[in-house]
Amino acid sequence: MYTHIVIGGGTSGCVIAARLTEDPDVRLLLLEAGPADTSRHIHFPALYYKLTGGPLTWGYRTAPSAQRDGHEMPFAQARVLGGGSSINGMVFTRGHAADYDTWASEYGCTGWSFKEVQPYFRRSESNTRLTDSFHGNDGPIGVSDLVSPLPISHAFVNAAQQAGFPFNDDFNGVDQAGCGLYQVTQRRARRSSAAVEYLHPVLDRGSLTVKTSATVLRVLVNAGRATGVEYVHNGSTVKASADNCVVITAGAIGSPALLLRSGIGAASELEQAGVRTIHDLPGVGKNLQDHIDVYSIHALNGAHTYDKHTRWHKQFVAGIQYLAFRTGPVTSNLAEAGAFWRIDASRSIDTPSDIQFHFLPAAGIEAGVPPIPGGYGCTLNSCFLHPRSRGSVRLRSASADDPPIIDPNYWSDPYDLDMSLQGFEMTREIASQPALAQLIKHEHLPGNTVKTRKDLITYAKRFGKTDYHPVGTCKMGTDNTSVVDPQCRVQGIEGLRIADSSIMPRLISSNTNAATVMVAEKASDMIKGTSRKC
Repeated sequence: MYTHIVIGGGTSGCVIAARLTEDPDVRLLLLEAGPADTSRHIHFPALYYKLTGGPLTWGYRTAPSAQRDGHEMPFAQARVLGGGSSINGMVFTRGHAADYDTWASEYGCTGWSFKEVQPYFRRSESNTRLTDSFHGNDGPIGVSDLVSPLPISHAFVNAAQQAGFPFNDDFNGVDQAGCGLYQVTQRRARRSSAAVEYLHPVLDRGSLTVKTSATVLRVLVNAGRATGVEYVHNGSTVKASADNCVVITAGAIGSPALLLRSGIGAASELEQAGVRTIHDLPGVGKNLQDHIDVYSIHALNGAHTYDKHTRWHKQFVAGIQYLAFRTGPVTSNLAEAGAFWRIDASRSIDTPSDIQFHFLPAAGIEAGVPPIPGGYGCTLNSCFLHPRSRGSVRLRSASADDPPIIDPNYWSDPYDLDMSLQGFEMTREIASQPALAQLIKHEHLPGNTVKTRKDLITYAKRFGKTDYHPVGTCKMGTDNTSVVDPQCRVQGIEGLRIADSSIMPRLISSNTNAATVMVAEKASDMIKGTSRKC
């Protein structure tokens, strides 16, 4: 018998397992479907480009979408200890204060205003450069400036300033808007993941049991209370009981899929999937939101980017430099610079930014993004930060072996497409500025022949890609579409909580991993504050 079972060893699961087992009376089981985080591709920063597809992800693809002319897209979700923090681009941003104030004021998430979550951001952060009311320097997650950013990344920042963006050396401070180099979740030039910083130091605690390659089939519910889980490990089906509570931390896709397989969701949809309804909870799997990138790729007039390191001898030299000095190309997160800006001044929400840019000094490094054959390139990503469109996660069948149907429903609201296209046009404007234009030979994608709005829409629907920020599918709130309450408790089921990106009621104005850590830190305190029965 365990006191707590945590399902999913990703970012949130590692945080919660570490925090709860600070109590020696806790007996916690952490279950992760993927392997341990032993691959060097995880820990050597620049090798992350090998992780957006392959065995450390679930291999998901989106459902064909009418809004994208029937195109599917790769939809990377981590399947490894550390989750997204083990395979992401390490960009450290956490959105704007107004994002969290909106959670509290508009979605009924009492206790989740920025003033109330800010201490959890600071508690989790160990920043090498910044220490103030917005930043901590003694938390688990290492945050640092890039060690060896390329000159072309500085050229992007200069070009953005030439296009009218102010310089910003801290996207997580008072002002988010502007351009600059990103800080990254690295410590001493190695990836600083939740697994490395939270979980690894406590693996020898007697209160903690971690099982990898353990696929959870369902949460066990008896008389309206979660009592444990059923999972497959080493080919055998196992049942485990939890005396206090079960905590789901399987992410914006995995968490709703697990609830649905457990019979918790909209009764009509469960019946169609062949699952017996345990609790009719219509909001499960609804409210899916994600940032979609529309990017341009530019061919360069010289070896200005990391594309030159596709040659084996260059890789060898870079590897030696990294191992010997912790400097050079291997230290890069490959998304070195970026910007935040606001296009629609009429929007009522009080945030300074509605578009985010990532500058990648390489081309074709992400799954589904084509390279420049035999040449050198750079990539400018833009994404609209506050989409109105909402999608869903549904079961294909009752089997855990069948991937869920993921439909982000991008651009179902025409406003989102319009904003995405305006953001893309700004990438072209930045690329045309002297600081960057002097390095560019021509626009490779979409190409100079793509000029009209109709052409841009066709291109965006064909080449738009996820920004890897899905949230909202187990929405936190107080209305009848909410799945969890502001204490992260699943509505109508005792002893069951969810604490990951799936509970975010609305997307934040940035990358989501830092906010996911915050959610887990806050949820840990909530669970600690309960009596023996969660």
